Amino acid sequence: MHPIRTIALIGLACLGTGCTTTGQVHQSIGVETVSSDKALAFPPPGGPAIVNIVERKHAKDVEQTISLFTSSSVPGQNFLKVQFLGITGSNPGLGSRPFNTISEGAIAREMAAAVPGVRLARSAVLVQNSYGPFGYASGQSRTGDTCLYAWQQVKAGFAPSQEQRNFGMVQVRIRLCDARATERQLLGTVYGYTIAGHFAGAALNPFGGPRSADAVLGKPGEMVYPDATPYRTAPIDIGYQNRPAAIRPAIIRRPAVIQPQPQIQPTLPPMIGPRIPLPDGQSDSSQTNGAGGPTSMVPSPPPVNTAGNMIVPLPDCNREAAISGVCR
Repeated sequence: MHPIRTIALIGLACLGTGCTTTGQVHQSIGVETVSSDKALAFPPPGGPAIVNIVERKHAKDVEQTISLFTSSSVPGQNFLKVQFLGITGSNPGLGSRPFNTISEGAIAREMAAAVPGVRLARSAVLVQNSYGPFGYASGQSRTGDTCLYAWQQVKAGFAPSQEQRNFGMVQVRIRLCDARATERQLLGTVYGYTIAGHFAGAALNPFGGPRSADAVLGKPGEMVYPDATPYRTAPIDIGYQNRPAAIRPAIIRRPAVIQPQPQIQPTLPPMIGPRIPLPDGQSDSSQTNGAGGPTSMVPSPPPVNTAGNMIVPLPDCNREAAISGVCR
């Protein structure tokens, strides 16, 4: 057959085949939105609230990006990202991809992509939550919003090869920006979040074995207090110590003003004495009343001095002697 005719026939066959295709679009496998109750990690009680969850599956590995409520002018969305990875270099059949180790360059690229336009400073202080140590960087945008980016790797550690356990690992990333919150408030989310997922196989447990109870529990002679502060560290007043007497305020009493009482002059009985003869031609008006009859001698009231003391009158004999010089 002629070569040109052969090419033409092949072209016609291809055109005929292309006309019969439907051109349908299929959804990618492994990426879907799940409800909040399917989350593999939760923010602490009180927020920030979960907006939606996008889950990506790749063989035995699972990754969830949990979008959180955002109130900030910084571009981007707050999120809590968690990755469950179940592979090590010595056991490539347990998972689908190798571990992503944390490095300086990888963290710098992640922060630049998650918090664009904000300069974040890494903290040099060692901090850890209930899952172990974690790192974070924080800063403020030009508009005053506070931003924080935290990273954590949860892994039990390398177990001996003969034990064949603790091969899993959980990678956590947290991005938070808020217009009103402080760095300490944003850091509270890193301390309070909860990982709700786990591996189906016990060999992939990334959290390690449960911590044993304290050795002092149930041991005689060891004190166990309800809090960290021991009791009776300082003397307690049970009534044996001397208490200082209460000081009462002094009461100032003013002396009462005593009004002087008026003195009552005593009333003396009338004094009757003998008649005293007078010279001729003179009459004693004190011995007669207005009717001309005889009267008794009535002494005048005793004088009172200015000091208020009474002067006692002299007896009759002394009185007569004072007048006539003769006392009978």
